[in-house]
Amino acid sequence: AVAAGPMPLPAGPLPRVVVVLSFSVLLSARGAAQRRPARSNLSASCWSRLHPVNMFNSYNVKFHHRKALTSPYPGSHIERCQVPEDKVGWLTEWEDYSPVEYTAKSVLAGPNWADPQINDEGFSPKFNERDGEVERKSLNGLYVVENGRPRNPAGRTGLIGRGLLGRWGPNHAADPVVTRWKRDGSGNKVAHPVSGKNILQFIAIKRRDCGEWAIPGGMVDPGEKITATLKREFEEEALNSLQKSPEEKAKLEKQLQKLFSQEHFVVYRGYVDDPRNTDNAWMETEAVNYHDETGETMDNLPLEAGDDAGVVKWVDISEKLELYASHSYFIKLVTEKRGAHWSEDPESEC
Repeated sequence: AVAAGPMPLPAGPLPRVVVVLSFSVLLSARGAAQRRPARSNLSASCWSRLHPVNMFNSYNVKFHHRKALTSPYPGSHIERCQVPEDKVGWLTEWEDYSPVEYTAKSVLAGPNWADPQINDEGFSPKFNERDGEVERKSLNGLYVVENGRPRNPAGRTGLIGRGLLGRWGPNHAADPVVTRWKRDGSGNKVAHPVSGKNILQFIAIKRRDCGEWAIPGGMVDPGEKITATLKREFEEEALNSLQKSPEEKAKLEKQLQKLFSQEHFVVYRGYVDDPRNTDNAWMETEAVNYHDETGETMDNLPLEAGDDAGVVKWVDISEKLELYASHSYFIKLVTEKRGAHWSEDPESEC
């Protein structure tokens, strides 16, 4: 397994009121829970700046809606109901809240990756649990179901329905962060002239749908293991494996096996601030770093954009990167783990 399970609850049955209060605390923090990265090279003050809210011992909660409030909604002319920052949290009463309802035609057409509408005959989803092959558990623990619809654990978004997302509730994705050290013509690692730290590179794709640079990830198929998703998505997005011959595919598989079978670390697990999120459907991901320390594996792989990617290339990592959804945050966590360059300002370097 690449990561531990969801947030543990105390052993034995809990009184109903305790469960509700615990969940309310989580919602009011408007956070996405995640495993705390290694802290050994971070000072206490630096840690608190990066991770302002710490809860539940080994979990840390850090989130505020930003991209999930943007209008118009991606791929449409639909404007969200405007949600002031102080009204995002569900614990804040807002009697006049009137979100816009929108589910894209591509979702309503009933593709195999999408749920039916909530009121459709014969559709009775099992929220907060494994529902056949579909994982309806959230990586952040229990979520509220109100009037038959799941409620976004991070707060109001100004839009109900599913938008472009197929599943009611959590929509699970996987993001493989493949990295190597930047090297000069002689093969020596390149250090940043200001910070003095070695520069890390990662494989980035330019998304066709919005033109933003991103980690080459994608959705977890029903019944698919997360490790398989990470590898499959990387092959499809960064190596265009869907267009390769069986012989070419077999060669790529052999080269990638070494990278994806080595030691790796889970960068993040949980809610993602994604522009596609709604009050009833939201993105969650597991971002995992696969690092090619010597560069021998990845240097010989032919990068080729495929599937949803327009362009694919190695990108130098720094705080100047502007990436899709929460991807910049994931990349920052990787640089901390690897002790690589992030910022020219030592105060924000940590």
